[in-house]
Amino acid sequence: MLTDLVYPAFPVPVYPRPSIDHPGPQDTSREEMLPLVEPSGLVYGQAARSWCHSGSGVLHPVVHLHILDRDGMLYLQKRAPGKDLLPGYWDTAVGGHVSYGESIPEALYRECEEELGLKAFNPVYLETYEYRTQRDREYVFVHAAVGHPELHPRHEEVAEGRWWSFDQLDEAMGKDILTPNFESEFSRIREKLLSLL
Repeated sequence: MLTDLVYPAFPVPVYPRPSIDHPGPQDTSREEMLPLVEPSGLVYGQAARSWCHSGSGVLHPVVHLHILDRDGMLYLQKRAPGKDLLPGYWDTAVGGHVSYGESIPEALYRECEEELGLKAFNPVYLETYEYRTQRDREYVFVHAAVGHPELHPRHEEVAEGRWWSFDQLDEAMGKDILTPNFESEFSRIREKLLSLL
């Protein structure tokens, strides 16, 4: 069960490596750097977020948190209109990239505070899986928290948030309301979420 990353003791190279297409060092000073990982969780490199999302096919880690209350309601965020991918769609309560040098728990707590102002919670690890799109290849570390915390969506990150019943989620599936990643992930972890109640 892979629950965290393994950083080597020595500095890892920056990608893309110099080549005819990418001669010389890349100017990454103004971009978030993401760890590049093997399926084992071993970090072998780092790269700018934009390159990771350019169809490069490199595996990079992200964290997700599902917030479930005792009545079986799941909190979702509506993606802000300024998001470059799927603005206005409903998505996992919290989701974000792991920055280079961060552990999975560090990234999870940082993203929760940045998106929802959530600081005090007890995450339960559910699973890790690989998610691919045409432009992206993510290693998703999925967590859940049970409770009904006071949440304060940060509107530069999240347009709004609300609680959904599982029946409402089933009704919304396949209707361009929920992100494809959420639909896929919810189907994977539905029973695991219910087991936490």
